[in-house]
Amino acid sequence: MSSFVELDPIAWSEKHFGQCQLGDARRTRRLVLYAQQMAGSPDGSTPQQTEGWGDCKAVYRLFNCEEVQFTTVTAEHYRQTCAVQAGTYFVIHDKTEIDYGYKSKREGLGRLGSDVHRGFFLQSALMVETSSSAVVGLAAQELYVRRIGKVKRVNRVKSCKRVTEAEVWGRVMDRVVPVNKGVKLIHVCDREADNFDVFAHLHVKGDSWVIRAAQMRRNVKTTSGERIKLRDLCESLSPVGRYQVFVSANKKQKERWATVEVRSSPLILVRPPEGSTSFVKEHDIREITTNMVEVREVDTPKGCEEIRWVLYTREPVSTYKASIQVICGYEHRPIIEEFHKAAKTGLEVESRQYQLADRLQPLIGLTSVQAVRLLQLRDVARIAPDTPAKRLVPPQWLEVIRKVLRRPVVIRTVGEFMRALATLGGFLGRKSDGEPGWIVIWRGMKSLALMLRGYTAAIDKCG
Repeated sequence: MSSFVELDPIAWSEKHFGQCQLGDARRTRRLVLYAQQMAGSPDGSTPQQTEGWGDCKAVYRLFNCEEVQFTTVTAEHYRQTCAVQAGTYFVIHDKTEIDYGYKSKREGLGRLGSDVHRGFFLQSALMVETSSSAVVGLAAQELYVRRIGKVKRVNRVKSCKRVTEAEVWGRVMDRVVPVNKGVKLIHVCDREADNFDVFAHLHVKGDSWVIRAAQMRRNVKTTSGERIKLRDLCESLSPVGRYQVFVSANKKQKERWATVEVRSSPLILVRPPEGSTSFVKEHDIREITTNMVEVREVDTPKGCEEIRWVLYTREPVSTYKASIQVICGYEHRPIIEEFHKAAKTGLEVESRQYQLADRLQPLIGLTSVQAVRLLQLRDVARIAPDTPAKRLVPPQWLEVIRKVLRRPVVIRTVGEFMRALATLGGFLGRKSDGEPGWIVIWRGMKSLALMLRGYTAAIDKCG
């Protein structure tokens, strides 16, 4: 875990942006400096982060350069993520909207799902360790806009040739290529990825997958060659085991422990007769062999929504234990929702006032890498709490945090340091509070950054 995390913002910024190819070494140095400033004040605006007209104007000029784009800012981070050591990793995929408001007049923005809001769509692939659930980093992304106005209708032949937004899933998956041998990737996706084109890309790559089914009426084939709808196949299977899952309360239902049954079976996905993408046609993929695991609630209480997941996977499902492993893989998917929250809530990427899409794009790339850092700060305390603090934490940080806390603390381990840091961000540390999350940790980091500046200034002044 420690190989993925660098607590010092200066060293972290140099590591992830120091090798970016921006056409001029001065631009790279400016990007490294601004990344450091952003790490010190994650939720601030550009003027608040730079704290001076000279630095602020330099950042504006940087993002106005043609060579400074979303792809060039993030390329080095992707490269480092894909250079993981041999092992098995989840690659969690999802799409999110970056919304800049109601009918925004900013040049270059596209239409969002509501038709009246303007912004970008961001497709991300987040790599996570399977053993520890630690966030490694972003392996690939694609930032794109949807055209404003209605799409012209065309005939069936031309519509098959038209590039669709659904194909972005496959393009991003193709870019996740490990550098080292012995790396196994399991791609985890929600129902939006239930598309034959997505399975075709992963089939050609040779990677594994855990993808939730959205089309229960899809026609599939059994291993004996019988054509059957997916929902009917699920109904024909006998459960291989049961377990209980906790369901949180929401507006529609109370919290409860639900008993669910697990079913599994091999099956064959069949290429749909219409709408095949150019990738599917080019590789002449007609059938894809996969497995299926169903999780379904037993005796759902009245007024509650039934729990039901149907997961496609290339992982083995011949035993109950193997099926549970697949289910656990899908349960990692919410980590990418935390990444989206870190970018939008923690770093307030949707609050930026840049007026041109060309300037917003590299800023979104920089913000994405910063959001990964926020999640990794939380992982340090959760996964490696007993690591000696002096191995990861700069000595000056330990000295300052000991002096500013009201009650004396002994900080020997990384876990003790992160809890002390979270205290500066509002973490109470009661027995029932559990471990601190990324929100209180980055708030504490922001407070500590100001304290370190004051401490350093006092030393320089007093000698």
